[in-house]
Amino acid sequence: MDRRMKEEEEEDIFYSPENMEASDNEENGRNDEDEKTMLSHLRATLEKQDPSCKEIDDLTLRRFLRARDLDVEKASRMFIKYLTWRRSFVPKGSISVSEIINQLNDNKIYMQGTDTRGCPVLVVFGAKHFPSKGGTEELKRLVVFAFDKLCSRIPDGQEKLTIIVDLQGYGYSNSDVRGYTAILSILQVRSTNYY
Repeated sequence: MDRRMKEEEEEDIFYSPENMEASDNEENGRNDEDEKTMLSHLRATLEKQDPSCKEIDDLTLRRFLRARDLDVEKASRMFIKYLTWRRSFVPKGSISVSEIINQLNDNKIYMQGTDTRGCPVLVVFGAKHFPSKGGTEELKRLVVFAFDKLCSRIPDGQEKLTIIVDLQGYGYSNSDVRGYTAILSILQVRSTNYY
């Protein structure tokens, strides 16, 4: 009986997001003071390269810094690369509904309140995607649109979101290798960003 309880406790520890974050910080030797110092260095470096970075909040910069294991030089290069991408892909600052109307008409994405941790939720229905409708560029714009909307709903101090992908009914006619590759490239650029 004691053995079974111990195994259940270990499972809870293994799968608990809070415990995973704490162990990540311990494993990487991170502490708050080091992170704050490196964040100040990152901000100073970025503001020299691009004065518009003064408007970027600490949570956003911290995600880039953490993505590069507190290496200010690598984090600044990554952030500048992101800014360059964002300015070229979304020159008006946001994606309008008219730019993704074919994708929205398929009803493949829905914003759904929050999860038990207070993180905003997006539900994606894979069976409602058809590669011939809208094309890869419009699909990429849908992804940016959805992330922008989802992340605008993240409460202050929260850094996470939840995406549920429902593949019920998904088949060959829904498969879109070019589209999925494009989405992955966007997620790679954007995944550290959200504010």
